[in-house]
Amino acid sequence: MQDHLQFYIDGQWVNPVSPRSLDVINPSSEQAIARISMGSAADVDKAVAAARRAFESYSRTSREERLALLAKVLEVYQRRYGDFVQTISQEMGAPLWLSKAAQAAMGVAHLGSTIEVLKNFAFEQVQGSTAVVHEPVGVVGMITPWNWPINQIMCKVAPALAAGCTMVLKPSEVAPLNALLVAEVLHEAGVPPGVFNLVNGDGPGVGEAMSSHPGIDMMTFTGSTRAGIAVAKAAADSVKRVAQELGGKSANIVLDDANLQKAVTQGVQAVLMNSGQSCNAPTRMFVPRALHGQAVEIARSVAAAATVADALAEGMHMGPVVSEAQWGKIQALIRKGIEEGATLVAGGTGRPEGLARGYFVKPTVFADVSNDMTIAREEIFGPVLVMIPYDDEEDAIRMANDTVYGLSGYVQSASLERARRVAARLRTGMVHLNGAGPDFNAPFGGYKQSGNGREWGEHGFRDFLETKAVMGYGAA
Repeated sequence: MQDHLQFYIDGQWVNPVSPRSLDVINPSSEQAIARISMGSAADVDKAVAAARRAFESYSRTSREERLALLAKVLEVYQRRYGDFVQTISQEMGAPLWLSKAAQAAMGVAHLGSTIEVLKNFAFEQVQGSTAVVHEPVGVVGMITPWNWPINQIMCKVAPALAAGCTMVLKPSEVAPLNALLVAEVLHEAGVPPGVFNLVNGDGPGVGEAMSSHPGIDMMTFTGSTRAGIAVAKAAADSVKRVAQELGGKSANIVLDDANLQKAVTQGVQAVLMNSGQSCNAPTRMFVPRALHGQAVEIARSVAAAATVADALAEGMHMGPVVSEAQWGKIQALIRKGIEEGATLVAGGTGRPEGLARGYFVKPTVFADVSNDMTIAREEIFGPVLVMIPYDDEEDAIRMANDTVYGLSGYVQSASLERARRVAARLRTGMVHLNGAGPDFNAPFGGYKQSGNGREWGEHGFRDFLETKAVMGYGAA
């Protein structure tokens, strides 16, 4: 049990204004592994004041200075890589193999991508006699989630540093320890005091104070659609920019010419990855009605072969979900699927056999699902796949788009041209064709209630910039 009861403000570790603590729980054991302090509006005021002071000088640093700083951050991050791997597995339950190969690796990927964007970005363009100049947006408030914590922290912090912004971060109180490591990395790398500030806390205590704070120029939020709406409402009175990456219920359309074995296998595995706790997981699998039975048997065998174990165990397996609250929500939705008449193909309620403690969920597959069922409408955020039969391509596209979400989409076909045509019809911010993985230089974000703005690569970098027109700049 370790105490991490201070916040990082103005280049120093400081005590909270009003002491109040929260236990950090290891989801594999249900045991407390650390305590953090829970901040308040007074702590936010101190952090924002530091960020505003620092903005005056940091916003005027050169491209070369910021490139050197980011390179040092990357160097220190890589040296502390093992600490991030262990911490993420302990506090949010990603198995060690996943923490090493993907969770912690996202920090390296985003730092590297941001460095490349900054090297070549055109901050000034002259059009006739007018200069169009891109400048840092100001002080950025950042609220990040627990499911891919370093990914969401670094895809905000890295471009903000590159753009010349200063910032205040509130990581998820459920998995905050990796964010404290980020603060240590930035401090060691020489990030100037006040440029990066961290205040732990919850939404009502810290998130709302940040969102409504007149000294914050932009809010960038990743989390649930419900919480994203609250951030936007709180930000409205000060007319600050709000960028949001929210929930998803992504469709995976398996067309009738696809390799069924491969497509279904990969689809199930993608849902089980990170215990289903990914906003862009392909949780609605659409399969041709004539092939539904075959697809169900493939999905059943893949789910049955999945093993579930402690996040700190060696080997390839699925870990727990992050918390008791999350576990309970998933269990309730699995029960709802059974009650509404979906066919339970694999998994179900309760813990997997042999696991008496920990927030472990059975890999679960539902078949014969209709697109109006609760499990097809709501984001479950657990290792639960719903399989929906469709009559023809038009039927699949119609149902895929029949959702309030629009984060990602997936299309499987033997014909790349056909897959492209279907992708063009999907109302989503991203589409993966035939198992294509992520692209760190491509924009990440969604349509509809999956959010606005984009992260990753140059598009993510641009979100931290304001645009100024200077007329007469190149006077004749």
